[in-house]
Amino acid sequence: MLYDPLQDGVVKTSKKMQYFAAMVVCLGAVSAGTALAWTSPVLPQISEDPNANTTANNATADGSSSSQLQLTLSQQTWVSSLLAIGAFLGALPTGYIADYIGRRYTALVMDIPFIVAWTATIFANSATVLYFARFTIGLATGSFCVVAPMYISEIAESSIRGTLGTLFQLTLSIGILLVYIIGAMVTWTTLSVLCLLVPVALFIGMLFLPETPTYLLKKGRRGDAALSLKWLWGRYCDSRTAIQQIQSELDQAGGNASFSDVFRIRAARNGLIISMLLMFFQQFSGVNAVIFYTVPIFKSAGSTLDPSICSIIVGFVQVVMTFTSSLMIEKAGRKSLLIFSSTIMTICLAILGAYFDMKDDGKDVSSIGWLPLLCVVLYMITFSVGYGPIPWLMMGELFLPDVKATAVALTVMSNWFSVFLVTKTFGSMITAWGSDMTFWFFAFCMFVATMYVAFMVLETKGKSSSQIQSWLDNK
Repeated sequence: MLYDPLQDGVVKTSKKMQYFAAMVVCLGAVSAGTALAWTSPVLPQISEDPNANTTANNATADGSSSSQLQLTLSQQTWVSSLLAIGAFLGALPTGYIADYIGRRYTALVMDIPFIVAWTATIFANSATVLYFARFTIGLATGSFCVVAPMYISEIAESSIRGTLGTLFQLTLSIGILLVYIIGAMVTWTTLSVLCLLVPVALFIGMLFLPETPTYLLKKGRRGDAALSLKWLWGRYCDSRTAIQQIQSELDQAGGNASFSDVFRIRAARNGLIISMLLMFFQQFSGVNAVIFYTVPIFKSAGSTLDPSICSIIVGFVQVVMTFTSSLMIEKAGRKSLLIFSSTIMTICLAILGAYFDMKDDGKDVSSIGWLPLLCVVLYMITFSVGYGPIPWLMMGELFLPDVKATAVALTVMSNWFSVFLVTKTFGSMITAWGSDMTFWFFAFCMFVATMYVAFMVLETKGKSSSQIQSWLDNK
């Protein structure tokens, strides 16, 4: 049904299939979350240290011995870091692939490395096989960090663009939480089998989704674009007006852009700077440092909880608050949530630094053991409503279709480079600076983030693509 029932006065859109399509493509984010969190419950089970997890080391899902896979500390480091390297390398080509074969087919193709990697993990009997699996799963993770936000931003109506845009971080957090919960109860091979089910479901789901209307119009397939809109927005949507609006944005973009155009065109360059800085601030918020210190902070508050339970609590808080952000995003706006998020995180990180400063100086901090625990909870709440999901959302809003693939790929690469940088240097920072200075460093980064967003970033809530581009072009 290609016609619009304008003559009958029955013009309305349905958001149901937009939510469905976004949830299906975000199964890639769930897969990425499971891949990121997998090492947390698994490394103790396959560690060469006999005290790490004796029971888990001696049994696998079928009850057989897993002693053949015992990793040294150096091997564990590579298993942890290869995912970030693979994600960095997988991001850039994905943008070009998505422009060549489409967003939908790119998601299907890049889901295959997920399936291959988890299959290799299940049957891994050496560190080399695990290296291959972790690098391959990194390629898929980096790819979906590009193609999923791109797909969502091109299928969503402006009224729910923010809500759908936060789904990527929400489902990523759900994947992490699932691994924390399941990993505490089963052996690592069983966990890997269950993780494999997610990309299999993703592949099946993507077979039923349409290509984005924006991509189809870029290829001159106007009829297919209208059909895609009808599938996504409902049979009674005003597809004619929507097609004209998308086409005008494509005409404004002026066709396919080269790699250098991302830096040469002022609006694209400014959008790239904002996107990359938001990703930088996301990682230099110190979120990995806070998660790393969750267990000792819980203990300092007098808690006797198992470390796996602490991880589950943190993961649960992150999921709940990221979901809350998805409900608030179209009311509160992106800019206000980012400023709120970085301001509270600055305070929490500064207090944590002061706490560790007093503790390292030998002062009695037992009476305020609850304070760092409160800071951790507030920190995770505010990270999850602001700097967790919003950089991914705004990444899809700031670029015209001609440069979006390249710009989004470069942004994702900057994110994974920041992940690698923080992960690699965190241990050295703790050793050289101490815990207090490390947390104060991250607090300073968040203070800078607050100032930057307050004075340099536009509120994109409710703004059309043309309005955003005009602002980025300093008009």
